Amino acid sequence: MADILYEEVPSLDLADFTNGTPDQKNAFVSSLGEAYTNIGFVSVKNHGLSDELTKNLYAAVEKFFRLPDEIKKKYEIIELAGQRGYISKGREKAKGRNTGDLKEFFHVGQPEQNQREDYPENIWPEEVPELEKHTTEAYLTLLKAGMQMLRAIALYLELPENYFDDKVKEGNSILRPIHYFPIEDPDSLPPDAVRAAEHGDINLITLLMGASADGLQVLRRDGKWIPITALPEQIVVNVGDMLERHTNGKLKSTIHRVVNPPRELMHTSRFSIPFFMHPVSEMDLTCLQNCIDDEHPKAFEDITAGEFLDERLKEIGLKA
Repeated sequence: MADILYEEVPSLDLADFTNGTPDQKNAFVSSLGEAYTNIGFVSVKNHGLSDELTKNLYAAVEKFFRLPDEIKKKYEIIELAGQRGYISKGREKAKGRNTGDLKEFFHVGQPEQNQREDYPENIWPEEVPELEKHTTEAYLTLLKAGMQMLRAIALYLELPENYFDDKVKEGNSILRPIHYFPIEDPDSLPPDAVRAAEHGDINLITLLMGASADGLQVLRRDGKWIPITALPEQIVVNVGDMLERHTNGKLKSTIHRVVNPPRELMHTSRFSIPFFMHPVSEMDLTCLQNCIDDEHPKAFEDITAGEFLDERLKEIGLKA
């Protein structure tokens, strides 16, 4: 099948899968599979997030990032390799790059009721007590939506519908509020400094709550960068590197980036909140047998999710 060169990311309705007729459910699976084999991104509505929750969460996130750097750094624990709490400005860099991204962020893991002994506990800033309530609610909502997306993916791959359920229910997923901070003097930046350099996500899938400004772009397979735009009621869901490995490249973890705004807007902030859906560390990412054939020989070495995460955290500068 020839590549489909989308001009924009396809839009889907998750309710077609969760509450639709058998024909609607099958059509959702087919459309999702087509998008993920070509561009790796879709926009989805009826994901479960309410307008009120989104508004409250963004308000709490903005309140935290407006705190002075010395206060935020109280919640940065270097030994955790960025897995929980605050990660300061410029500390993360894209794989293969030496210049840090123009962002700071905060990591929230599984809520207390789903915690496993091998996961670090969450870190909560006392200056913004409401952050815990809103991030926990968003985390559980996106986890539920992500499980439905993975069920559709499983059906597309001709696997049992619940194939991913036990791998992600208590998985090492991360909710990441991000602040792309203002730059008052653009001339002081390294020439290659950008908000988020081109990269693929590490995890199975990423669910992105609407960002506060433009800038997200995806690299189409013909080499053209196209903007990612989603309506207010939609989230963006894309394939990560773990899922690409597990499907032997059948599903595409597409390179994407967040470009700098025009020079006259560099002094403004941008906020976004992705949910990186990770499986449990012991998940075997070995290429699925039904994704290997003569035309598509096995392209990746066997590895577990935990081993792959550890490898990538070192590559992006969060782990020594």
